[in-house]
Amino acid sequence: MRILLWHVHGSWTTAFVQGRHDYVVPVLPDRGPDGVGRARTWDWPASVRELSPAELAEQQFDIVVLQRPHELELVRRWTGQTPGVDLPAVYLEHNTPEESACLQRHPMADRRDITIAHVTHFNRLYWDNGTAPTTVIEHGIVDPGARYTGELARGAVVVNEPGRRGRTVGADLVAGFAEVGPVDVFGMATKAFAACLDSSTVTAHEDLFSQDQMHTELARRRAYLHPMRWTSLGLSLIEAMQLAMPVVGVAATEAVIAVPPEAGVLSTDPERLRAAYRMFLHDPEAARAAGQAARTAALERYGLQRFLSDWDDLLERARHHDLGELR
Repeated sequence: MRILLWHVHGSWTTAFVQGRHDYVVPVLPDRGPDGVGRARTWDWPASVRELSPAELAEQQFDIVVLQRPHELELVRRWTGQTPGVDLPAVYLEHNTPEESACLQRHPMADRRDITIAHVTHFNRLYWDNGTAPTTVIEHGIVDPGARYTGELARGAVVVNEPGRRGRTVGADLVAGFAEVGPVDVFGMATKAFAACLDSSTVTAHEDLFSQDQMHTELARRRAYLHPMRWTSLGLSLIEAMQLAMPVVGVAATEAVIAVPPEAGVLSTDPERLRAAYRMFLHDPEAARAAGQAARTAALERYGLQRFLSDWDDLLERARHHDLGELR
């Protein structure tokens, strides 16, 4: 199958393009949001090609995977085809609703010609999808391997733009963790955030690593801290679990399903979260045991082959407009 999609979410796309299809991602001269092209910090196979809008106009595709509302118009303008009409389409929804916890209408709500594929059951439940056909395909990732050493008595947080996103991603909780022990924050725009905290125990690591290098660095930290209040299930959490890191996180959204009790501690009580972080810092054996449980759980639920198989099934059905059993 020949699939058109935009490079929007690098980690998710890295898993998706491991399949058996041919993948085309648009590229623009400035490699801006609508034309990022191939990944530069993730390992993508040769089956992923980047083409300019002019080149796209000369191509034929079996299906398009949309991820943002304005991509409907981009497809029309760049290929001359209308998603859901001339070109089979699936709309992949990565996120929780931003404007309302449960009242926000999805951009594809009530469309019968485009399936909405949510990445978590939580997301599908909380979006108002109207009468549009919906499904859930849970994440799957390329197994980074059990790299955990926990040699550094420090916690790791992975979050992009914590200063801008604030309470949504639990940025305010980082200072509390830092009172217990050192915290390393990985991601974009983390230096300014760390500077605002004015804490000697919070260190920013901003775009310093490829994905492979970041995995190695994360696995050296004693515990993975997941302070997010209202986000979809972050792939960094699943990656940390497959690295065999123990988890200390906020019991919100899909995290309560992803992280079993033996894999760490989830709670809505910040005091309990800090106590759990303190426990792992001072008990490496408990941290290692929880990390092994985390890896086992993540491999079972978020394995790559299950993910690719689920997507193959959906793409085939959408290509043939066989959406009758989707809800």
